[in-house]
Amino acid sequence: MDLQALFHWLYVIAMAIGALYFMALSRNLRGVPKEEYLVATFIPIWSGLAYLAMAMGQGKVEIAGQMTHYARYMDWFLTTPLLLLSLAWTAMHQIAKDWTLIAALMGTQVIVIGSGLIADLSTTDETRFVWYLCGVVAFLVVLWGIWVPLRAKTRGQGMELSTLYTRLATYFTVFWISYPIAWLISPSGLGWINQTAETLLFCVLPFFSKVGFSYLDLNGLRRLHRTKVSATVIPARSAD
Repeated sequence: MDLQALFHWLYVIAMAIGALYFMALSRNLRGVPKEEYLVATFIPIWSGLAYLAMAMGQGKVEIAGQMTHYARYMDWFLTTPLLLLSLAWTAMHQIAKDWTLIAALMGTQVIVIGSGLIADLSTTDETRFVWYLCGVVAFLVVLWGIWVPLRAKTRGQGMELSTLYTRLATYFTVFWISYPIAWLISPSGLGWINQTAETLLFCVLPFFSKVGFSYLDLNGLRRLHRTKVSATVIPARSAD
């Protein structure tokens, strides 16, 4: 077994463990809506299946001497908008959901992934980097949405929620910025690293972006609920 296949198999195992963990967590909701556990569980399942294809030598095509792992994009087309949905739900945890804003962010993220796929399938450097830049511009719009309108939604919901969202948005931003950088230095871009190193990067980054993020998100919301319950119970006991 070559290293690329090994990395993919390890990723599949990690996604399976993540999905099982979120399923177990959903047995005790602790004030977190059930659909948030459902999304957190579905993300590693879908991602794991996409990487399973790559682990078995599927989900890739060679065009003009360049290998494109289209199974990654099948993963990202669905999971990255769902991660944005999870972040948006946290930003609007205690208020009505702004579905127009959520749809706009998720739709823009689809443009990011679509631009990346077309860039990867391009046969000339000129067209490849034009599509790459289109994806980067759309990605900057997503980041703006995370840090401006979404962050503004947390105001008025308590310092604890606002702090949790800022931490999640920072974590989210750091890892998501790493994706276009990894693509740029990979064989698809400037070719500064080889295919094996690229495979490792695109196994490590998605693990922390998906399972890592959902772990922090769900447990952060569960702690908020526990703190809220404790704050309600203690005054009640004092009154007795």
